[in-house]
Amino acid sequence: MSISRSVAIRTTVGIGTVLCLATITACGGGGGSSKAGSSTDGKVEGTIKFQTWNLRANFKDYFEGVIADFEKEHPGAKVKWVDQPADGYPDKLSADASAGSLPDVVNLSPDLAYPLAKAGLLLNLDKDEVAKKFKPEYLEGAWKGFEMPGMDGTYSFPWYLNSGPLFYNKTMFEKAGVDANKPPKTFDELFAVAGELAKKGEATLGQPPTVEDFGRYGVEAMDTEGKKITLNSDKGVELLTKFKELYDNGGLHKQTLTLKDDSTGQKFLQQEIAMNPGSAHDLDNFKQNAPSLYENIGITEVPTNTGKQNMYLQGLSVNSQSKNTATAVAFAHFLTNAKNQEEFGHKVAVFPSTKGSLEKEYWTKPDGTEEGKIRVASAKMLPSAVNYTPVLFSDEMKTILRNEIAKCFTGKLSPKAALDSAAEQMNKLLEQN
Repeated sequence: MSISRSVAIRTTVGIGTVLCLATITACGGGGGSSKAGSSTDGKVEGTIKFQTWNLRANFKDYFEGVIADFEKEHPGAKVKWVDQPADGYPDKLSADASAGSLPDVVNLSPDLAYPLAKAGLLLNLDKDEVAKKFKPEYLEGAWKGFEMPGMDGTYSFPWYLNSGPLFYNKTMFEKAGVDANKPPKTFDELFAVAGELAKKGEATLGQPPTVEDFGRYGVEAMDTEGKKITLNSDKGVELLTKFKELYDNGGLHKQTLTLKDDSTGQKFLQQEIAMNPGSAHDLDNFKQNAPSLYENIGITEVPTNTGKQNMYLQGLSVNSQSKNTATAVAFAHFLTNAKNQEEFGHKVAVFPSTKGSLEKEYWTKPDGTEEGKIRVASAKMLPSAVNYTPVLFSDEMKTILRNEIAKCFTGKLSPKAALDSAAEQMNKLLEQN
């Protein structure tokens, strides 16, 4: 990516990897006696199945503790926890849905939730009389992150979030005559800074723009119905034109078209680019292997024209056909309440999606560690952050976008022609889905 990086516990896999579920009929799950498909008037009792995604190895004690607390609070309820490996998780979801054995509560990212919601297999929280009452407890952007194109409502309780700061090399800024204490906050400021560095023969960024960059520029990637890619709007063409100019004048690294995320990190360490996203691990690496860089590194937010940073998120969805919907809703809310999310955020570098949590001292005051610096910098971004990647924007679409941008940078296509071509190919994929 150019100025963004997914820093969640895991990355999502793209809707294209999930088998089509739109024709699957209603499936059963769990067991018990409350009304299927609604938590209204249902008793919190009976057994439910709760599924996570590659979390047992590191967080077994945490989840067993939360389950024990829930069962103590609701003596008639029982939670059976299963954890699936990351490899093949979308296929496992598809198989469970087809077999009618989708868990009552399941850990999903927005892209994995979409086909299940579209097939009618996930509870619409905005229409459930009990679940919708919990909406005010969560950050607005997190709740909206599980709204689905062409559908009303939201389909998952927001769980943990992530975002990431941008590192910049103060020495490179100063040598180019740029105020190192005023890093760029908008794209215009970014391009201006990059232009000054380019005059000194220095590159600012290591990769071309991603769908998240278009989002932060103010470009809508897809229409609200999820039927058409709109990256090739006038505003989208405007952004790519500016990046093409940046590429031509040396503002992007000469190997931009071949560098991967880890490669751009190495180029930043070698002080060949002036800005790059990162993590606490990167800071420790700089401290050990590039002390001159570490001593002159700045931490700032990724430039945005919208005033909102990008959010990576995970959620807990409820099987709409669960026979113990009341218990499933109660447990999904319990695990994602402020207390339990904050405890989880203390165990791993993720952030709670509950309102007020990020105002706590742990996320507002550095503790002198590298992790603390990044934690505080990232936490500042999340209360107003949004997910700029549409749930239907698959990995295949990301590859198409990158390939067409490469044709633009090398002069084979104009910015408009490149984005028109990308949109045409992506729209064909949407039609297939």
